[in-house]
Amino acid sequence: MISYARQTPEEQPEASLPPVEEHIAPAPRVSVQAFCETVETAAAVQSAGEDRRLGKAHLKIQMGGMAAAIEAYRSAPTPNVIVLESDGRNDLLTGLDQLATVCDAGTRVVVIGRINDVMLYRELVRRGVSDYVLAPVGAIDVVRSICNLFSAPEAKAVGRIIAVVGAKGGVGASTISHNVAWAIARDLAMDAVVADLDLAFGTAGLDYNQDPPQGIADAVFSPDRVDTAFMDRLLSKCTDHLSLLAAPATLDRVYDFGTDAFDAVFDTLRATMPCIVLDIPHQWSGWTKRALIGADDILIVAAPDLANLRNTKNLFDLLKAARPNDRPPLYCLNQVGIPKRPEIAATEFAKAIESQPVVSIPFEPQIFGSAANNGQMIAEISANHKSIEMFLQIAQRLTGRSETKKQKSSLLSPLIEKLRGK
Repeated sequence: MISYARQTPEEQPEASLPPVEEHIAPAPRVSVQAFCETVETAAAVQSAGEDRRLGKAHLKIQMGGMAAAIEAYRSAPTPNVIVLESDGRNDLLTGLDQLATVCDAGTRVVVIGRINDVMLYRELVRRGVSDYVLAPVGAIDVVRSICNLFSAPEAKAVGRIIAVVGAKGGVGASTISHNVAWAIARDLAMDAVVADLDLAFGTAGLDYNQDPPQGIADAVFSPDRVDTAFMDRLLSKCTDHLSLLAAPATLDRVYDFGTDAFDAVFDTLRATMPCIVLDIPHQWSGWTKRALIGADDILIVAAPDLANLRNTKNLFDLLKAARPNDRPPLYCLNQVGIPKRPEIAATEFAKAIESQPVVSIPFEPQIFGSAANNGQMIAEISANHKSIEMFLQIAQRLTGRSETKKQKSSLLSPLIEKLRGK
């Protein structure tokens, strides 16, 4: 058994939804067996097994606690992770000693107990226990404990996937996602990549004025070749912090994908990029549903009309049910204030969705049209435009980060900027 000392009992957080800043990386394909003593803990573990972050893990739950575990592994190999529930101190330590005689060396053990004692915690760590979680536990506590076993404690949280989708076609979801990614890279100084998943009609290449010879299609149609080096070759550099995984935007082939077609791409990007922004096309299929449910955070872009309200409500209900341990999706209103068009007010939208929009972006065809036709972001067209602040607000809400402090300007700053431009 391997020792992974993390939190002492006094430091254990209460069972609740993870805060925006907390990023729990998904667990790899591992086997997990839980031996519970109470139905409440068994229910929490069962609920954790349905969480998206344990989607690749194979979970089996049994009752009987420590005694059942020892008996089970006398004649069977141990899994990657064993979750044990125990009430006592002496029985726990004695049972762990017995379990060690039948447990494989590489197996990691998580203990769920009710004794809040630092000395006990240290003794468990000395015996090779990977984590000790105080009962009662919630599903997110179990998810956090198992997933953290497979991520380096000293490493920074990387691989946050942000999915942006339109509630209806033509609402500007791609434009919003590209500008938000620009704000994440420029204003928050995070390395980010935009993955354009609309392989037939994607506009990310046009919006960033990029025409790379390779892109996401090369990865999707060659899943066996996907690794870090291969993905690096496919990325097109837009700025120092922003890269693009472009769509081919051609119709010479049909893009019919299986449910898990993009899994290898997303897993590889998670391992190398702190932030991945998915520009998801407005369609409903197995892989788009999987991409949305599997994302760390979701932004729905909607226009203020009845069809968008209905679709946003449907997306909210489905995603909240499928992601019970994540915070609800965010949404923003776009193209607000089109002349002579009847609109549903933001307050009515919020009442129906039971959530306030992050921002309401006004309809300004002149600047957005110019940016699209010139292959530029709004910040490049007009540095002081009010929508830039809205994109930054969205970026901050999605990433949980605040704007990085900019260096103080000097009298030579304008000249330096001109020289950099040349």
